[in-house]
Amino acid sequence: MEIKRNSKCWCGSGKKYKQCHEEFDQKLFALARQGKIVPERKLIKNEKDILGIKKSAAINDGVLDRIEKEIHVGMSTEEIDQLVYQYTVQHGAIPAPLNYEGFPKSVCTSINHEVCHGIPSKDVILKDGDIVNVDVSTIFHGYYSDASRMFMIGNVSEEARKLVQVTKECLQIGIEAVVPWGHVGDIGAAIMEHAHKNGYSVVRVFAGHGVGNAFHEDPIVSHVGVKGTGMVLAPGMMITIEPMINAGEYPVYVDKENGWTSYTKDGSLSAQWEHTILITEKGVEIIAK
Repeated sequence: MEIKRNSKCWCGSGKKYKQCHEEFDQKLFALARQGKIVPERKLIKNEKDILGIKKSAAINDGVLDRIEKEIHVGMSTEEIDQLVYQYTVQHGAIPAPLNYEGFPKSVCTSINHEVCHGIPSKDVILKDGDIVNVDVSTIFHGYYSDASRMFMIGNVSEEARKLVQVTKECLQIGIEAVVPWGHVGDIGAAIMEHAHKNGYSVVRVFAGHGVGNAFHEDPIVSHVGVKGTGMVLAPGMMITIEPMINAGEYPVYVDKENGWTSYTKDGSLSAQWEHTILITEKGVEIIAK
């Protein structure tokens, strides 16, 4: 439906269309005519959305900062889960993973050869030399944020330390590949190149995603890709970049008993870092880290 220039903009900002998204739409429509995959309007966050997501992200980052101070050898992953739950609800928010599609805990804790979606347990105790990914997602007044960090427990091997570092570099390189009006494929291409250069593989069956007004939105943000392909990255989009990098080969399998925890098929170590980012007219803004 055509919007008159003096009508209120479709984004919900309250501004006139001509002062808000008219020029944006003209650019997007031109790209669509060229055969590009362009985002739906519902994926474009307005100022109210962005403010709400940032408030959610502040709690999410606070959780991860608290874990960073508390995590130690001998700590159970159940204790991490309790810490996440208590901090989140004390700040008026909800842990997004809790009961999501049946997930039983408030956070994912994935250790060593666990790729993602590890379920916290009182029986899983962090040992000297472990590497663990703690993946935190928060809902605050209906707005979602998502980020994860790697933690090295005690005396970690050089092999594990390098994997954690290179995976963090992959995240940063993926973020640097994002430019307004670029493509999702640019992200995966950059991450894949850096991982392969270091002798690692990139997990293919899990990906980043849109986020903010829901836990998982379009687009799917693969960490392997071809530059110049995939959905256009328009200003106002909010996505996660969360590369999972394996020391060995990329195939994984999911635990048949719990239906969640994913492992490297060859038993090699795996690492992951995740940020939520906002695409702006000037570049990117890291929202949750």
